[in-house]
Amino acid sequence: QVQLVESGGGLVQPGGSLRLSCAASGIIFSAYATDWYRQAPGKQRELVAHITADGNAMYAHSGKGRFTISRDDAKNTVWLQMNSLKPEDTAVYYCRAVHFGPGTVDYWGQGTQVTVSS
Repeated sequence: QVQLVESGGGLVQPGGSLRLSCAASGIIFSAYATDWYRQAPGKQRELVAHITADGNAMYAHSGKGRFTISRDDAKNTVWLQMNSLKPEDTAVYYCRAVHFGPGTVDYWGQGTQVTVSS
């Protein structure tokens, strides 16, 4: 059974930092690219950051320069370090593991709430 379990969300003041974690099980994690998405109330889910299976990171404009995605295949874990948080970063954050191929396969976590507010 495949599981992706996010943690690390919470309430933080503007300008603060949070580090989200996503622990995977049931897959060969090193073969998967991983993403962090977020979904704010009333908005579509959007990609925040992506890291390839071999560790190349890419960021959406919203997080560039403030967010850092990283992974440790030995721990089957991907992180999202978020700095200089803004109220508009408030959302449920989801991790996704995706294996690209003739039939792309992906798995999602249940999400973790991030609230940026004073």
